[in-house]
Amino acid sequence: MTEENLWRPSRRRLTDTLLAALAPVAACSLGLGGLTTWAGAGKAGSPPRITVSNGRVLLSYAKGTDTAAFFDIANVGGADDRLVNVTSTATNGRITLSGHRMLGGGAAYKADVPSAGVPAGDVLSMSPHGVDVTLRAGAGWRAGDLVPFTLHFERSTPVETIAVVVRPSDSGL
Repeated sequence: MTEENLWRPSRRRLTDTLLAALAPVAACSLGLGGLTTWAGAGKAGSPPRITVSNGRVLLSYAKGTDTAAFFDIANVGGADDRLVNVTSTATNGRITLSGHRMLGGGAAYKADVPSAGVPAGDVLSMSPHGVDVTLRAGAGWRAGDLVPFTLHFERSTPVETIAVVVRPSDSGL
């Protein structure tokens, strides 16, 4: 064997080396392409962006009784968030988040829940069949009155909104 042949790698060894390097390069390129698409869609590092609309409070049948409020909460951001508290200067007493669960035979029950998820790119539409806000009705509320609320989130800044007082039959729920 000549000295020149000792220093020249064989074609097979060169081909094997290139094939071994191709797999990680292809995987990195695929991952980078996915991340570029995600970032281009505006989702990379995007915090939750919360909007609240369609606030309604059911008109109570008697003074001093509990009633429910409902909101549509949209998260147009790139990260999930959670509604953790609701406050209002127009009510007396405790305000809670409630969840309604169905039992067999058409029966249901209400239970306080600590929070309600608002997934990224999705809407939490409160209803009597899911999550709602339970509160003490204000004295003298009439259909059409506006009630101020502040919704507090785990990651987002609080959102101030209003809900209109509606008769249960007119609520669309």
